[in-house]
Amino acid sequence: MIRLGAGRLDAVVAVGAHCDDIAIGAGGTLLTTCLARPGLRVDALVLSGGGGEREQEERAALAAFCPGADLRLTVLKLPDGRLPAHWDEAKAAVEELRARTEPALVLGPRTEDAHQDHRGLATLLTTAFRDHLVLGYEIVKWDADLGRPVAYQPLAPEVAERKVRLLQEHYPSQRHRPWYDREAFLGLARIRGIECHARYAEAFAVTKLTLDLEG
Repeated sequence: MIRLGAGRLDAVVAVGAHCDDIAIGAGGTLLTTCLARPGLRVDALVLSGGGGEREQEERAALAAFCPGADLRLTVLKLPDGRLPAHWDEAKAAVEELRARTEPALVLGPRTEDAHQDHRGLATLLTTAFRDHLVLGYEIVKWDADLGRPVAYQPLAPEVAERKVRLLQEHYPSQRHRPWYDREAFLGLARIRGIECHARYAEAFAVTKLTLDLEG
C-alpha cells in the first residue's frame, strides 16, 4: 500500500455540522496525529449544538480526542437539519475560520454524504480551503451512504479502542440511537483496516489533490 505524507503538519482544521460528527468521522485520526505531534494547533468548527448540553459534550470530547494540542473550538447555534436555509451564516463561519488559520490538513464531511447538513458543509469547505488537503470523513447511519473511499489512516488497535471508549464516554445524549454502539464504530474501522492492510483504519474521500513527486 503506497503511503503519501502531508508534509510538515503544524495546523489542522476539523469541521462538523453537528456535535460528535468530527469525533465519529475522524476521532482516530485526530488521536493519532495529536499524540505524534504535541502542541499541534487544531481549529475546530461545529455549526450546531451551541449553548447547551451538546456543546458541553463536544468541548469535553474534542479535548480528549486532541491530547496535548492547541485546540480552538467554536460551536454555533444553527438549527439541526436546516443548513440550506442558513447558508449565509454557515458560509460566513467557514470563511472566518479560513481567515484565521493556514492548515496543512482539513477534516470535514464528504460531498457525497446523504445528510444535507453534511453535504452542504463539505461543499463550503472546498470553496474556502482551495489550496489545502481536504479529507472527507464518513459517518455510518441509516441512509446507507457509505461509499468507496480512496484514502486511509491506519489506526493502532489501542487508538481504535480508545476512540470507541471516548465516543461512549463523552456523548451520553447519543447513546439511545440504535446505531451508536461499539460494534458499529469498531466494525467499520475493521473493514477499512482490511482495505488498507491494517487492523483498523479511518477512511476518507478526496475531492482533489496535487502530487509533489520531485523530492
